Amino acid sequence: MNAQVAIKIKSGPSIMLASGVWFDLLDPWGSEFTINDIAQGLSNICRYAGQCKSFYSVAEHSIHVADTVEEYKLEALLHDAAEAFLGDITRPLKQLLPQYKEIEASVEDAILQRFGLDAKAKATVKAADLRVLAAEQAQLMPAGADFWANSSGVERAAIQVEFLSPITARDRFLSLFAELQAN
Repeated sequence: MNAQVAIKIKSGPSIMLASGVWFDLLDPWGSEFTINDIAQGLSNICRYAGQCKSFYSVAEHSIHVADTVEEYKLEALLHDAAEAFLGDITRPLKQLLPQYKEIEASVEDAILQRFGLDAKAKATVKAADLRVLAAEQAQLMPAGADFWANSSGVERAAIQVEFLSPITARDRFLSLFAELQAN
């Protein structure tokens, strides 16, 4: 019996993107992905494994992180771009999957190269990401989910979660990307 499998093997396991382009998980540098592919994926992925009050996309989260930093706005907008191809894996699960972390790092590197991002932005973007995380948890999760922020001195970002639809989140993400590219 010949079984059909919904993956294609080029140099490694690959997924087809909504644009019709193949994304090779082991050779992300050789994949022809675009910002539209990233926006499409991020706008359709719910943060927190969907365990929040309502649908809240990674694209909307990324916009908030970009709005929170003074410099490295493009790096902040694209800080979770690998999730467009890999999904949003919860932090506790990532800790159990060391090979996943390696794959994620190579996809992040391919994105960094593709869009000419500054690797020095990592600490600035991570600090903003944590501030946004604290604000999100206060708005999206049961009371007290943001307990860690107070004890670690993380100040909540001044954001308001809007629960954007995937189409609106994608369009705002792409609009902000275009604006940042023009500057």
